Amino acid sequence: MDELLLSGEERDRLQVLQAAKKGQITQGQAAAELKLSRRWVKKLIQRLREQGDRGVLHGLKGRVSNRRIGEEAQKKAVELIRSRYPDYGPTQAAEMLAEQHGIEVSRETVRTWMRAAKLWRAKRAQVHKVHGWRPRRARRGELVQWDTSEHDWLEGRGPKLYLIAMIDDATNELTARFALSDSTAENMRLLWLYLERHGRPGEFYTDKASLFHINRRLHYNKHLPEEPGKTQIGRALEELRIGWIAAHSPQAKGRVERCFGTLQDRLVKALRRADIQSAEAANEFLDQVYLEEWNRRFQRAPACSTDAHKPLRKDQQLASILSYVEERTVTNDYTISWLGQHYQVPLALARPRLRKARVRVEQRLDGRMVACFEGRTLPLQACQPKQPITEVAGSKNKPVARRPGKPNREWMKHFVVGDPEKCAERKIAQSSPAGSP
Repeated sequence: MDELLLSGEERDRLQVLQAAKKGQITQGQAAAELKLSRRWVKKLIQRLREQGDRGVLHGLKGRVSNRRIGEEAQKKAVELIRSRYPDYGPTQAAEMLAEQHGIEVSRETVRTWMRAAKLWRAKRAQVHKVHGWRPRRARRGELVQWDTSEHDWLEGRGPKLYLIAMIDDATNELTARFALSDSTAENMRLLWLYLERHGRPGEFYTDKASLFHINRRLHYNKHLPEEPGKTQIGRALEELRIGWIAAHSPQAKGRVERCFGTLQDRLVKALRRADIQSAEAANEFLDQVYLEEWNRRFQRAPACSTDAHKPLRKDQQLASILSYVEERTVTNDYTISWLGQHYQVPLALARPRLRKARVRVEQRLDGRMVACFEGRTLPLQACQPKQPITEVAGSKNKPVARRPGKPNREWMKHFVVGDPEKCAERKIAQSSPAGSP
């Protein structure tokens, strides 16, 4: 006798139908409890009389689906994944099978095949600290998350790259670029690119990296201000009238963190397929190919159609704001000292009150040095260092180094180091006339 396997729902249904079959309840009561029609309950009871308990099972249970994909197609797909896409996940593997090989299969089917072939294994759920859910911002440009991902993007084919990215909280719209370092200048270049394309957002959401926040412990000197100064990016955001929010944990800016997780899987493989080997080629591919594909696939409509971006004002010059800025004092010869180098203000541009004045010095992203004084921009030129005096070849009059004379140490002869009594006795003996006691 075959073993009959029933699910929990089928067992409950069988119990009600058996009660109706024995006359313990009416067929109408059974229909109401099972939420079925009386006609269908009558048919089910008739099937129980003919087939026994098996009559409660669906007629197609255990049969192979007529829409099942053939074994040849399954073997071909698994071999393609094993040979060409061994490190792809089920979702991206299904996309590659459809785009490159014309095999239209759902990602869940591919997941089942890869699990059976031991090409993919589900990740274990990690236990994390519980964080409350935060709804998306309603408008595009209201909040933009900003972060950097350090990863082997070129898989050893080129230099080490950092991906600096900004993702809109309401729409998932992505703006990003590769850089050779996670520096203030490279982050400012991405900020410049974002402002030119979209305008000024309401707020940026970042971590507490030293690029955005000065992390300083409390100092013993009570005269130091409790609040540290602003970083160069913090100053630039303040001049642009853009708000800044610091995240206290990676989970707080989860949208950009999950974005990096997707990019470290999909973008790395896209760069591999395009055989990208340099930072310039990676940025060109990212800007012209991948970002358009990302925004088409993952971008979503905001809850409110109003755009929160604001245009740049005329007084907000990006070349000046997105610079390394400090204040310096102009000396009497109209020079400025900057990182051990002297820079000359052109004398033709010298103005009254410029000497001894405090000016704003800007080292711009293109390398130029300028000084801002009373609304005017003064270009700075590096001064040539003084050449050391060299000895002329064949010269007879060679400089002779003088030997310093012997210092006069008569005043020290009255002191004997380490014995003050002998010191005093010697001093008295030398000052007393001969024959005196």
